[in-house]
Amino acid sequence: MNAKHPTALDSTQLNAEPYWMPFTGNRAFKANPATRTLVSAKGAYYQTAEGKTLFDCLSGLWCSALGHGDPRIAQTLKEQAETLDYSTAFQLANPQTLRLAERIAHLAPQGLDHVFFCNSGSESVDTALKMAIGYHRLRGEATRTRLIGRERGYHGVGMGGISVGGMVANRKMFAPLMLNGVDHLPHTWNLSQMAFSRGQPKWGAHLADELERLVALHDASTIAAVIVEPMAGSTGVLVPPEGYLQRLRELCTKHGILLIFDEVICGFGRVGEWFGAQRFGVTPDMITFAKCITNGVVPMGGVIVRDDIYNTFMAGPAHAVEFMHGYTYSGHPLAAAVGNVVLDIIEQDGLLDRARTLEPVLEDAIHSLKGDAGILDIRNIGLAAAIDLAPIEGSPGLRAYKLFEAGIEEGFLFRVTGDTVAMGPPFIATEGEIGAMVDGLRRCVKRVMG
Repeated sequence: MNAKHPTALDSTQLNAEPYWMPFTGNRAFKANPATRTLVSAKGAYYQTAEGKTLFDCLSGLWCSALGHGDPRIAQTLKEQAETLDYSTAFQLANPQTLRLAERIAHLAPQGLDHVFFCNSGSESVDTALKMAIGYHRLRGEATRTRLIGRERGYHGVGMGGISVGGMVANRKMFAPLMLNGVDHLPHTWNLSQMAFSRGQPKWGAHLADELERLVALHDASTIAAVIVEPMAGSTGVLVPPEGYLQRLRELCTKHGILLIFDEVICGFGRVGEWFGAQRFGVTPDMITFAKCITNGVVPMGGVIVRDDIYNTFMAGPAHAVEFMHGYTYSGHPLAAAVGNVVLDIIEQDGLLDRARTLEPVLEDAIHSLKGDAGILDIRNIGLAAAIDLAPIEGSPGLRAYKLFEAGIEEGFLFRVTGDTVAMGPPFIATEGEIGAMVDGLRRCVKRVMG
């Protein structure tokens, strides 16, 4: 790597104690913060406070698909801050946001042509759930209040998101606060039927039929929406079985239930198309997005909705607020400006084609680990992959945590959740870098299994 980074920081400059870190073992981090404090980033690499260079194996947190430090983004950010640094989205708009909404609607599946902006994936999910409830109410079906998520689903950390989400660790502490009237479909991963699948598993489409059971239990007249990730990234790259999403679409249409795709990870190229809906050939009624739309540079999220959903809300006096929802930073001009240049870069640099070209490279590399000691499963789709490690008896998650630490020593920043290691390298990564990443992973697995 030829990128220049600032010199390493003196560890005495780092006082980590006041910082309560999110989704982190705070005590473990604070025992040696310099090892895991990132001071700069360029291209596909980070540098730590100790001066160590790390390959970014997960594009930040599934968000920095274009790599880091692109001067076109930095210049756009500077120019927008000097032109219009903030404008409220309540009763007013700005040109960058109007243009970005138009472009996203154009890129989305046909019929999804209205965009509501917020600031994160969590906010986009809670926004979509509100839209679903409001839509049915305005149509005279106020009994449709039930929401259906999926086991092992991740939909952010808002109260709506953890209610429809299915990751137990995220839910159990906050059970008293979660929404009533929520149910869950079974997750789609089955080791006995799917182990070491390349791309979409052949087995599992029938799991969508569990929606019929929930309809029979609750009655369709009480169900507002089903929300799923086309590819469940945060729980370890769970790839939808062939025909599964198509069957969900059929059942939702049959019973008048809205289908929401949470594309916070899939959206804007991660699975080789603008949206997972296009990759898997299924059009939902809403799509939530965030992360890659600004390459992680400025927080932004949003919801793309069908025209008839939008128009259902457009009732009453023209001056009245139709949807009592929004955020101070909805459609922020800095975020929108960055979103526009990110779309420019993806298009001009042919990064969707590059992601598709790199998909078989990642697939072949990651599946070369099959048979290595301690690896229970390997999965991949698009430019995303994951392995499951045999857990340490009595200490779930410890094996992968040790691999995370070994990865830093080896020069790789892996993402671990439970005993799963996930990878989603930047679109700008080379074939050699992907090969080196998997070779590094192999060494790390051997270390933690030794």
